[in-house]
Amino acid sequence: MTQVITDKDFSAETDSGLVLIDFWATWCGPCRMQAPILEQLSEEYDESELKIAKMDVDENPETPASFGIMSIPTLLLKKDGEVVEKAVGVHSKEQLRALIDSYL
Repeated sequence: MTQVITDKDFSAETDSGLVLIDFWATWCGPCRMQAPILEQLSEEYDESELKIAKMDVDENPETPASFGIMSIPTLLLKKDGEVVEKAVGVHSKEQLRALIDSYL
């Protein structure tokens, strides 16, 4: 299951393990296309391997700005608190699986 995170709890929720963060907005069509793919992935990976989190950029402007996120959807992959990948735009389940698996 994907987890909703905010500016306040971003660090606490993403500073350990492998975390995929989806920066999105309710009005963003491509974001709505990406969401079900992330839900599927969240069911296929154990949470001990991978956590998937979502952040609404309209409600939480500080964190996206700190990472220089200019377009959505943008996915950040963090491993033990460090950003290891940044993917902009909609990605297929296969593309995301390959990206994730390279860090497991």
